[in-house]
Amino acid sequence: MESIVSIVYLYFLILNIVGFMVMGKDKKKAIRNEYRIKETTLWAIALAGGSIGAYAGMRIYRHKTKHTLFRFGFPLLVMVHSLLFIWINTKI
Repeated sequence: MESIVSIVYLYFLILNIVGFMVMGKDKKKAIRNEYRIKETTLWAIALAGGSIGAYAGMRIYRHKTKHTLFRFGFPLLVMVHSLLFIWINTKI
């Protein structure tokens, strides 16, 4: 059981790092006027469990902060994922 928990923690850690890095990469591409990362990709990473990293990247890089869906959706997703994480930890 402990190995499954470790895998779940690692999964969320990696996804949050990826979410953070992808937001930074997209911001860099936006500044350089290059081909951008699709918003659906950003949402897919956040929905899959990388919402905290993606939200942190959004705030730190000041990227997508004017988009209402990102501005309200990412924090809501962070709350949902946080509650899910707490629930999982109480069941173990």
